[in-house]
Amino acid sequence: MTESELRPDQLSQLGGLIARTIGLHFPREHWDDLRRGLAGAAHEFGIGSIQACVAWMLSSPLTQAQIQVLAAHLTIGETYFFREPQTLNALATHVLPELIRARQGERRLRIWSAACCSGEEPYSLAILLHEALPDLDRWNVTITATDINARALRKAAEGSYGEWSFRDAPAGLKERYFNRSPNGRYVIAPHIRKLVTFAYLNLVDDAYPALAADAGAMDLIFCRNVLMYFTPPQVGKVIGNLRRTLAQDGWLVVSPSEASHALFAEFATENFPGAILYRKSPSTPLAQRPWAAAPAGNATELIACEAEAPPLPEPTARATTLTLPPEPPPAPLALAESLYRQGRYADTVETLLASLARQTPGPQACSVLARALANLGQLGNALTWCERWIAADKMDSAGHYLHAVILLELAQPERARSCLERAIYLDPDFVLAHFALGNLARSRGKSAAADKHFANALDLLRARPADELLRESDGLSARRLTETIASMLAAPTPS
Repeated sequence: MTESELRPDQLSQLGGLIARTIGLHFPREHWDDLRRGLAGAAHEFGIGSIQACVAWMLSSPLTQAQIQVLAAHLTIGETYFFREPQTLNALATHVLPELIRARQGERRLRIWSAACCSGEEPYSLAILLHEALPDLDRWNVTITATDINARALRKAAEGSYGEWSFRDAPAGLKERYFNRSPNGRYVIAPHIRKLVTFAYLNLVDDAYPALAADAGAMDLIFCRNVLMYFTPPQVGKVIGNLRRTLAQDGWLVVSPSEASHALFAEFATENFPGAILYRKSPSTPLAQRPWAAAPAGNATELIACEAEAPPLPEPTARATTLTLPPEPPPAPLALAESLYRQGRYADTVETLLASLARQTPGPQACSVLARALANLGQLGNALTWCERWIAADKMDSAGHYLHAVILLELAQPERARSCLERAIYLDPDFVLAHFALGNLARSRGKSAAADKHFANALDLLRARPADELLRESDGLSARRLTETIASMLAAPTPS
């Protein structure tokens, strides 16, 4: 195939389409890389020329199958165990010990490896946690690993690697954490493998479906060597989404080449030898916030008296203009809901708790409080407010669903299952509740039950418009959840 087969306008048009759907940015200087990837995709599609392949892809919106094929040929799958050791050293010596101390009470840690490729990164994190936590089996640890390349995810789930994946690994790693297979490859040990869950995820989407059922915020996010391939608007969007997904005081790790004060201005910058990490820190440390450790019933003790507003001046006969009083502030619930939509969860909680001295909270206020506290990672308080929400409105299936999600984070799967079944009893069409039951059954090795729940979810999804946003999903569409379930069914069931 010659370069003349594709005109510059075709490459530019296709590059824009790929940037919008996959997030990969191919400026003119990288068009040779784009051509090479397209050649491989065209061959897989069974199309004889790149030009015909491009015309076909531009003729209608890309399907999920097309996106996965393109991602397999356009993404760079180069990674290895313990890549960027100075970053991992900062993690092992500073970040993980601090997180372990902070989470000692509830013994819960949540980590996300975004753009995990073939799995070396999340398995490296699992090994670090195994080293850092002697009583790991007494903790509720989840490592979620996602990628847009479905083939890389399948390889990651298999956990089988060759020598090249260990080219910068610490001495003794293979002997301690891998089993040698008959064909000479190294297979990750089961006790490390079970710590990691793999799922398909397109980072440029507004919703993060692999994380849609999670209540608590992430303690640590790895998103290395991926932002550099996005367009500037997409970089800002993804960074904003990552920040909202983090718990207060949670950590974000990017590669050294992606570190930028301008891009991460809303984070606190933490410098370590050979590494720069970013932290989501509230304006006031959580321990110093008055509501952080107080039970919900004592909210009235947190309220400061409001100063009286000065009286308006008396009108005079000589006045030529009318001075209007200022607009009244929004009601606390409306203000809290607005703050919540902005991702300002700590301010949401403060606003609502400050209103409780004047009125008894209704179910909607309890709902917003429960969600905000869950997103802050304060699951005990979130559970309390969720239960108050259910007590105020027992027929709201959303309350039972959130109750279940929080219980899952607190490692109480049986109670969570009962809550999900209650949510479906109240609303048989509650798609995310069916999906969550499937995930729960799958995590416990009950493949038949999981398939049944996923089938129920798919049946409900087929009856909905593809672009319909699902209830309790924070912006997840029916199409995206359908694609997510399909990718999960194609992946191996965890043992």
